[in-house]
Amino acid sequence: MHMIEAVIKPSSLDDVKKRLTELGILGCTALECKGFGKQKGHTERYRGARMDVGFVPKVLLKIAVKSEDLSRAIEAITGAARTGNVGDGKLFVYELSKVVRIRTGEANNDAL
Repeated sequence: MHMIEAVIKPSSLDDVKKRLTELGILGCTALECKGFGKQKGHTERYRGARMDVGFVPKVLLKIAVKSEDLSRAIEAITGAARTGNVGDGKLFVYELSKVVRIRTGEANNDAL
């Protein structure tokens, strides 16, 4: 099992969710956040307003996936979130040692 953390543009969220749902990956947590990277020093439009890029609005997705779904999930996220412009985001993957569904007590792959 793996945890994917993807930092993406808010405008990419619906496309990413749609692509993951098509793969049968139905669980995802999305957090609104702000960040910056190599895009510092320019301005960007967000919801029609020009913003200084000190901190840019982003969405942090946390997605737990079965190991056999990992590469397809990564391809879906990067494909849906890539615009080719600065600030498309980053994706991080790390292993999960245990997952428990609190309601039922199911563990690991059964809990996903």
